[in-house]
Amino acid sequence: MTASPNELVERIAGFTIETQSWGYVSTGTRFKVFNTPGTPRTVHEKVDDAALVHRLTGVTPTVALHIPWDRTDYAELRRYAEEQGVRIGSISPNIFQDDDYHHGSFTNPDPAIRAKAVATSVECVGIMRTTGSKQLSMWVADGTNYPGQGDFRRRRAWLQDSLQQVYDALDPDMSMILEYKLFEPAFYHTDISDWGQSLLLCQELGDRANVLVDLGHHALGVNIEHIVATLLGQRRLGGFDLNGKRYADDDLMVGSTNPYELFLIMAEITHALADPDPGIAAGAADVLFKIDQCAMVEEKLPAMLRSIEACQIAYAKSLLIDRDELRKAQDTGDVVGANTLVDSAFQTDVRPFLWQARELLGGPADPLRAYLDSGLPERLAAERIGAPAGW
Repeated sequence: MTASPNELVERIAGFTIETQSWGYVSTGTRFKVFNTPGTPRTVHEKVDDAALVHRLTGVTPTVALHIPWDRTDYAELRRYAEEQGVRIGSISPNIFQDDDYHHGSFTNPDPAIRAKAVATSVECVGIMRTTGSKQLSMWVADGTNYPGQGDFRRRRAWLQDSLQQVYDALDPDMSMILEYKLFEPAFYHTDISDWGQSLLLCQELGDRANVLVDLGHHALGVNIEHIVATLLGQRRLGGFDLNGKRYADDDLMVGSTNPYELFLIMAEITHALADPDPGIAAGAADVLFKIDQCAMVEEKLPAMLRSIEACQIAYAKSLLIDRDELRKAQDTGDVVGANTLVDSAFQTDVRPFLWQARELLGGPADPLRAYLDSGLPERLAAERIGAPAGW
């Protein structure tokens, strides 16, 4: 069976996505950061843009913060965000841009620097209490460039100990989502280099530590939907950093180069939501969908709106897979039939359902066109004069 038209519209309307503060600011390549008119200058203006995106789409009620990029009076920021119609979402500690982290953070040979990285992360737990956030989004950028530069097992022990200290600081209703990355900034080895490394660490930390899957953090050809299915089965999928990649971690607009992969990932999520095992279904329902993109040459707000629509399209198409017929085809060895059922769902134009969902939410049928025609791009460019926020 597939979702009925009414159910499809309701589920699209109920599918929420988190945007991230750093997606609204000036970013770029390793060689150049390009500024565009109207870029936010302060964390409050980042929140303004996040709130605008939520008003246009109706499905982005939270905005993630990155500390110290977004350092401010957090109680006041929480009030301000709520006045604008959004809430503070996940919190990401920055333990990679300080000079002390030249040779790592949680895996640094210097115990004082490891303690500093732990203290920064625990500070973010306090920020979570103040802002009402419930998820600590951890990325550990540690690794080495050359054989012999570090001792793998000693670094693993330091990493586990540091993460445990941060995990133990969480309140009972908080959780940690732990990211992994194939490479960059380290090119010989990365301390949390794949989903297995992250999963092992999470299993040792406790039940409220789960894996964060960044779509860009994989080698070309890696079957991300298989990873997602495995983590769902283990009840250890915490969330996604959603972006697009051409090579690895390009942080391009979501679905811009491989929308079929995004659809197949969403198909694993919607399949798990209907699982007869209530634990698997509940785990799938708690997964965080967070945009993690860097607008390098494109305009920030249009890029964000474009990515949100790509997520909605992939999610809606995944609901059209006839799971009963697919199971029959799988069980009878009908390879072509099974693939055809999946591909037929992907080929369906679901935009009319998106338009209905937006009408249900009280927003414009075409958020991007509404933004471009509103006069806001010109107004923001005229008002936001001065140094834009960035990395």
